[in-house]
Amino acid sequence: MTTGSSSTSESRPANRSAVADDISTFKGQERALRADRLGTAGLLLSVLAATAPLMVVAGVMPTTFGVMGIVGQPLLFVVLGAVLALFSLGYAEMSRHVHNAGAFYAYISRGLGGTAGAGAAAVALVAYSALQFAIYGIFGFEVSGLCATYLELQVAWWIPALAAVLAVGALGLLKIDVNARVLGVLLLIEVVLVVVFDIAAVADPAKEGLSLHAFNPDTLTGAGVGTALCFCVAAFLGFEQAPVYAEETSRPDVLVPRVMFLAIGFVAVFFAVSCWAFTVAAGPSTIVAAAQKQSAGLLFQLTESRLGGTFTDVLHVLFVTGMFAAMLSFHNVVARYAFAMGREGLLPAAFGRTTGASGAPGTGSLLQTAVSAVIVIAFAMADDKPAGDPTAPVLHLFTWFGSVGALGVTLLMVAASLSVIVFFARRGAARAQAWRLATSAVSGAALLVIVGYTVKDFGVLVGTGPDSALGWVLPAIIGVALVLGLAQGLVLRSRKPQAHARIGLDNEAFQLDKAAESAT
Repeated sequence: MTTGSSSTSESRPANRSAVADDISTFKGQERALRADRLGTAGLLLSVLAATAPLMVVAGVMPTTFGVMGIVGQPLLFVVLGAVLALFSLGYAEMSRHVHNAGAFYAYISRGLGGTAGAGAAAVALVAYSALQFAIYGIFGFEVSGLCATYLELQVAWWIPALAAVLAVGALGLLKIDVNARVLGVLLLIEVVLVVVFDIAAVADPAKEGLSLHAFNPDTLTGAGVGTALCFCVAAFLGFEQAPVYAEETSRPDVLVPRVMFLAIGFVAVFFAVSCWAFTVAAGPSTIVAAAQKQSAGLLFQLTESRLGGTFTDVLHVLFVTGMFAAMLSFHNVVARYAFAMGREGLLPAAFGRTTGASGAPGTGSLLQTAVSAVIVIAFAMADDKPAGDPTAPVLHLFTWFGSVGALGVTLLMVAASLSVIVFFARRGAARAQAWRLATSAVSGAALLVIVGYTVKDFGVLVGTGPDSALGWVLPAIIGVALVLGLAQGLVLRSRKPQAHARIGLDNEAFQLDKAAESAT
């Protein structure tokens, strides 16, 4: 019986811990993600790419200003950064004990049990897939617009969207370090361009000057604050993905926590400053009206008047490449969740194998590519508008699935916060980890409030109004995924208790079994 490690097949050390350390996988190397692929920089770039900085600055921020009418949006990024930093204190500490490509569901399994873990796995798979689907819609529309503007070609949005599905699928089959380099280049260019805008806004402010009014707590009043939080929390999504790549790093117990804190700090500061730059460039008293008028075109209108048409043209192009980077990042995460679930019996065993020399989770990647293509084609078939028109299917694909995905990931954070508390309490470490458990409780409660607002105002989030049936049908997608996952967990507990007991343990349980055999 092979283990995928030549050292263990050639010799059988008597020391059990040495054997456990030496075993790389439980059913051959194709069942293990390749280690040492990512260092701090590669992991950080892979994580930050999912935040899509330019898409948030050009899309989320103007939308939140215009739809919610909240001038204090920069302050919301500071508040959310603090909440998520509190969340990460416990989450990062748990990452030192659990190295699993299933991340959220593995952590929840360790704390709340295998059945809860199965439910979390289903929610994670649906939520991250939804986030990727959402970006395909807006990506296709933006590329269609660029073709019309610069090439004088009328291209239906779904053509570049499907091309992106294929390109992302192909990259998803490559080594993760190759993906990290692609993501890193695109991300760094985005960040530089946004920083240039920030500097230009500060250097040439509106008539109100360098006002800090947007950071005044009095700006966070009114009925739109809760819904604005829902918009802003989506901008942070990505930092929590660091543990997904734990098996592919050289020192997961060190690199994963480090990258999470670096990502949260960067995102909070970067978005708060950039959002403030919006208010400086347009003026705090007029930013809401300007956003309502220009919508997603606000950034480009402000850069054209300060930095010229050439810079704005480059910004349009990089807006598209930034979305591509986010799609690739979410694709990699979904493929790794599917891989972890395949290894543990929550998906067919074929998903728990890697592909060739790349060590990529090929089956999960192919499934995600196929489902993405089906979603894009389905929305394309519902589109009867001419090319270049901001059609309802395009807007629905982006807003519907983006909101569903954000809801699912925020709910997973709430469950993970509770899991951290239970995990350390059961290990008898509650006193030693008391302050981390306290921060997990505070952040979990805050995130639960955001989940409540998201469900309550879902109709507003997706632009259908509070009386639309979609206001409860769309969030029910996450509810259905949770119920199906829990049902699968209960079935496994009843029929395959050994498999149920290993949910969330991933490679570790099998390594211990093999170590025991070798020692015997």
